[in-house]
Amino acid sequence: MSEEQTSSALARICRVLASIPSGYVVTYGDLAEMAGFPKAARLAGQQLRKLPKDTNLPWHRVINAQGRISLPEPGASRQRERLQKEGVSFLKGRVDMARYRWKP
Repeated sequence: MSEEQTSSALARICRVLASIPSGYVVTYGDLAEMAGFPKAARLAGQQLRKLPKDTNLPWHRVINAQGRISLPEPGASRQRERLQKEGVSFLKGRVDMARYRWKP
């Protein structure tokens, strides 16, 4: 991917990310697909890693397809806390995707 394509991908992913409502989650694959990159979950993850540490975008609303947090500690704890503050509950380390998955 060229630098221009990467910049465009990040912009598209950020627009979708900004639209995820509080109290809901999407998977990396959902995020990629909504941004116009079907079957590109890894691309979504790579772009999220490029976000600045102080971003206001709701990065914490993106989890893996199994309903689990993929980040290592301490990021996983931070993500879990943010989701719980929004009313998203965990059962045995998983989010109930039928209840909390955002499908616009």
